[in-house]
Amino acid sequence: MTNLPDPVFYPPFLITRASHVRLTSRDIKASRDFYTSLLGMIVSDETADACYLRAAEEAGHHSLVLQQCAPDAEPECTAIGMRVLTEAELDKAAVWLLGRNLPVEWVELPHQGRTLRTRDAVGVPVELCATMDVVDRRFGDLNAPAAYAKRLDHYQLFTPDALGHTEFYAKLGFRIADAMFVGDDLEGTFLWRKGNTHDLVLFSGTGPKLHHFAYTVSEPAQVLRACDKAGDLGLGHTIERGPGRHPLDGALYVYFRDPDGHRVELFDGHYQTIDAELDPHVVQVKDNPQPWGLPGQRSWYFEASPFQGAPQTDPAIARTAPTLEDYLDRVNAEKGI
Repeated sequence: MTNLPDPVFYPPFLITRASHVRLTSRDIKASRDFYTSLLGMIVSDETADACYLRAAEEAGHHSLVLQQCAPDAEPECTAIGMRVLTEAELDKAAVWLLGRNLPVEWVELPHQGRTLRTRDAVGVPVELCATMDVVDRRFGDLNAPAAYAKRLDHYQLFTPDALGHTEFYAKLGFRIADAMFVGDDLEGTFLWRKGNTHDLVLFSGTGPKLHHFAYTVSEPAQVLRACDKAGDLGLGHTIERGPGRHPLDGALYVYFRDPDGHRVELFDGHYQTIDAELDPHVVQVKDNPQPWGLPGQRSWYFEASPFQGAPQTDPAIARTAPTLEDYLDRVNAEKGI
């Protein structure tokens, strides 16, 4: 079995958590309405070509930025954002990245403090910032719209090099909560900074691409309420997978596709991982069946949002995928249908 990288408890600069994601949209109004009416997200600000949204418990100005697509362009992810502890960490990050011949660009962005933009080991565009405009949390506001989403929790990516990509983030202090293998081959890792199971998930696949970004909810019933709300709004078709239960952390989940095809998850939380003596939980894919419900459909395993300016590469290790379509074919064959 492939050796996993050791934890780095004192990394070259301190990333604290997943912060924000930037997506392009063909129709910002339609996307804004999707996120506000279905997920209960709050518009912090909007312009003619951008909309800034946050979830109910967030004091940062935005965790989701929708930006207008260029004419005839396909929707994509322009960056995932990570918070660092202080402004000083940004300067440390610049030195470390330049020392590894990775790009460093200082950018001025609305509602964010000084921001460093780079690309990671496989070309994912990443923004690092220490501060953001502060806004009111809304979880105690009885006049606020119903809030299903509490806060941004993590991203999941397709990567052509699951092991190399994991080693890159391990050097930056990301620790592994769970690792999934097929035989001796590493298929995916769940990497964390903030003390639950993951801020970043890396799975083997043609990429790099953004598989999904995820928001927590306060209780399992909120997942089902979101599904009911989708039906009430005529958006039931946007539910791609779930509701279901994740086998590794026991979370109840549902995945939606927004009007541009970007995937967003709602789920009810993780277990705690912060203690130093905890080793990665290693599982074989074949020993990790879904607790209940049907497998995900093929689109969930193989479709994702491309990253802007990132060439696509096929993985050395093909993704195993017990898809819904394969399951139905097998059941029908057994029945002679």
